[in-house]
Amino acid sequence: MEKGFAAASLDELAEAAELNRPSLYAAFGDKEQLYIHALRFYGEKSLAGLEAILGGKGSIEQRLGRVYKAAIELYTAPPNAQGCMIVGTAAVEAPTRPRIAAVAAQLLDDFEQSFERAFTRAVADGELARQPSPGARARMAGAALDTLAIRARIGTNQQSAANSTTLIA
Repeated sequence: MEKGFAAASLDELAEAAELNRPSLYAAFGDKEQLYIHALRFYGEKSLAGLEAILGGKGSIEQRLGRVYKAAIELYTAPPNAQGCMIVGTAAVEAPTRPRIAAVAAQLLDDFEQSFERAFTRAVADGELARQPSPGARARMAGAALDTLAIRARIGTNQQSAANSTTLIA
């Protein structure tokens, strides 16, 4: 993720995977398939973490706060703040790589659906008014998460990133 899809050479990828190039091709087919595999792995792991937090205890405001705190910690982790793989690298490749675009779009939809379920729960529990709709709130919550990823990718530190979050409840 440090270099992104285009800048990472097959030799660098093989070295990082501790495989030779033929083994890398045998395992993944090509560089794009390797990237898509990593994108799905990262996305599914992140989605599981998001759902665990949003499905947990506390008010919607507390749960969102935990989501954003976890994202900031992940996105700005040393040694190099990478941000989010979807926002930081997949978005760059999407215009010319439709398979990457499709996987990234599905992951973003999955994240949004997770937020929407949390907001629907908060409305049902009487924490939030019905309007704006849970779907609208979910899109705003996802946009805030994307903004954190962008800020991390350009080098914003954890405290500055934390100051930029506004809870969407």
